[in-house]
Amino acid sequence: MQTLFLQGPSATLRMTIFVIISLALMTIDHRWQHLDAVRNTLSYLLYPVEYVVDLPIRLYYWGEETLSTQQDLLDENRQLRDLQLQTRVQLQKLDILEKENDRLRRLLSATPKTTEDHLIAEIIAVDVDPYRHFIVLNKGSNDDAYKGQPIIDAHGVMGQIVYVNAMTSTAMLISDVSHAIPVQIDRTGLRSVAFGTGQTDYLDLRHIPHNADIRVGDKLISSGLGERFPRNYPVAIITKINRDTGETFIDVRAEPLAQLDTSREVLLVWTQNHEKPTPELEQPAEEPGKETVEKDAEESVVKDAVEKAVEESDKEVVKEPVEEPETAVIMEPANSGE
Repeated sequence: MQTLFLQGPSATLRMTIFVIISLALMTIDHRWQHLDAVRNTLSYLLYPVEYVVDLPIRLYYWGEETLSTQQDLLDENRQLRDLQLQTRVQLQKLDILEKENDRLRRLLSATPKTTEDHLIAEIIAVDVDPYRHFIVLNKGSNDDAYKGQPIIDAHGVMGQIVYVNAMTSTAMLISDVSHAIPVQIDRTGLRSVAFGTGQTDYLDLRHIPHNADIRVGDKLISSGLGERFPRNYPVAIITKINRDTGETFIDVRAEPLAQLDTSREVLLVWTQNHEKPTPELEQPAEEPGKETVEKDAEESVVKDAVEKAVEESDKEVVKEPVEEPETAVIMEPANSGE
């Protein structure tokens, strides 16, 4: 008797097969990165979808800027001018301090301070999972972004890039539970590590002893240890210190300075270990090579000329004592003949 419905494998068996396939794919992707090409292809296909999803927010900001009144624009322009004046004064002081710092470094024969390259990126998506603090940026490998690249905003360090596609990249914020950043107290130089807590309003500093010189209001800056984040970038402000005598270490909490929930633009930072390749930097790199070759050639020519001149002078010195005896021998017979 033929059944009405075809009988296939049970739902449990199918679920087991799919789970095994999923685990195998995750293992292959984690260990050997064989699925990067597939991920990049999918990112190309999904980028229009991400752009369309973010389009209402873009239209909202565009409409807000377009419909602003003239008085609002004048007030904002006045505030920006005042801020520009204050910033220029601070930059003048900073220029003086940098020159003084360079002089001190030369006196101490220390390593010169390096500067970082920056690139503005826009946040186009935010992870909806409350336990994962991830954001999607509109810059990828086409813009020379790389895995582990730090990102900052106008107030402080925000996080680092963990996934890079051709046109987009995914960054992990410093508030994520799996994130940690080496920091130090700006006032005392005490080093520590700031761990994410899953909350955007505070970070956790662990393993700080009771006798540590630390106060509420101290600023935390990046220490540069690990060579992942550049040095001296603001990270957080200490807001709470709990000194429980029954515990080995004190409980310290710090509020991030970066606007993790409200920032729309971020800066990608190229550190010294990952310098941004640019045509302006690559072209001068070839010219010193040519100059070096020409310099070596000139030095070899000068060296050959000096050697020839030395040889000629040696020959003249050797000839002079030989010529005098010959002259004396020729003159003696002439006198004797007379």
